[in-house]
Amino acid sequence: MPPPAPARAGAAEELSGLFLQSCLPYAGQPAALRRWAATARLPEIADPARTRFLVGAAGKVFDASNAAGKFVLLSADDGVCAVITEQAGDQETVKGLEDALKGARAMFRMVIERDDKLNPALHHREYLATKGNRAWRILIATKRDGKAGETPGRAMLTAAPE
Repeated sequence: MPPPAPARAGAAEELSGLFLQSCLPYAGQPAALRRWAATARLPEIADPARTRFLVGAAGKVFDASNAAGKFVLLSADDGVCAVITEQAGDQETVKGLEDALKGARAMFRMVIERDDKLNPALHHREYLATKGNRAWRILIATKRDGKAGETPGRAMLTAAPE
C-alpha cells in the first residue's frame, strides 16, 4: 500500500464539510444517506476495498474524492456514518470539525480523549452534539501529529444517533 498523500490545504475542512452534509443529517438513516450519496453522484466502492473500509460491518462505501483530495463516505447498515481522508493531520481535523459544528450552530462537548490502547499513534476524541431535536455521538480518529514535516495520516469522523 502506498504511503498517504501529503496534506493538502483545506483537507480537514473538506472532510468536515462532507461530514456535515452527509453524516449529521442522515446518521441512523442508511437508506436516506444512500439516496443522498446517489443524488450527489458519489460512486460506490466495490469489494475488496469496500470490505476493508467496513471492517466486517455490513454496508456501502462511496468515493467522495474531489479536487481537494481523496475522501470516502461509509454507510453502515446499522446507521453509523463515517467520512475518511488520508490527508488531514490530528489538530487540523479537530479544528475543522469543531469550526464546522460551530458554523452549523450545533451544541457540542468533548466527553473523552485518549490514545488507542493497541496503537498509541492513533488518537480518539469523542463528542456529544445536538442541534434542534437531533443528537449524535461523534468520534474523531486520527493519526497523532508527528514531527514537523511528517506526512499526516488518515483522519476519520464518525457519527451515530444518540
